[in-house]
Amino acid sequence: MALVYQPVMQLSGILVSLLGWVLSCLTTYLPQWKNLNLELNELEIWTMGLWQACVVQEEGGMQCKDFDSFLALPPELRISRILMFFSNGSGILGLLLSGFGLDCLKIGERQQEQKKRLLLFGGMLFWISGITAIVPVSWVAHSTVQEFWDENIPDIVPRWDFGEALFVGWLAGFCLILGGSLLNCTICSTEVRPSSVHYAVAEQQDQCQFPFTHVWKILLYI
Repeated sequence: MALVYQPVMQLSGILVSLLGWVLSCLTTYLPQWKNLNLELNELEIWTMGLWQACVVQEEGGMQCKDFDSFLALPPELRISRILMFFSNGSGILGLLLSGFGLDCLKIGERQQEQKKRLLLFGGMLFWISGITAIVPVSWVAHSTVQEFWDENIPDIVPRWDFGEALFVGWLAGFCLILGGSLLNCTICSTEVRPSSVHYAVAEQQDQCQFPFTHVWKILLYI
């Protein structure tokens, strides 16, 4: 029964990881890491990301300005840039490795041990990508909370609040870790006899095919 569910878990892991990688890339370039609501001017909302600061007006206009210098950024934003790039890079590498390790692919179907190693490395890269996506958004969120409740700052000074990009980043990290876990769970399946390997691979390939191919075979027999 483990072989029956292996391709389903592998495809689910790949799709969930792909979703997490897309969300991680989106988090990297979204300018809504921090939001600043001005009580004196409620018609404008200031936002800050890793690359630029923007002001959103109630009329629907949005103006952004890129940061002039990397070294002029706060420490959490500088480190967040590096970690998010590392997360995106390890995520795409994990997609490539785990994609070639899928049992439903005919490439290397007689080299199951090598394909298992590819899935293992891909799952570990997804874990690394998820962790390096969660760390920067959590660090920025922690610094935002500290600044928000800082008693040394006068109450009249506007405070930064959580932006939408932080929640997208947390979701991205969770999806990447979940996808990597699903892929690694398929490696822990029970071993099969060598005589049954060819039949098991053929069965897994049939499950990865488009369902309409089975309907077409039934129509031919009729």
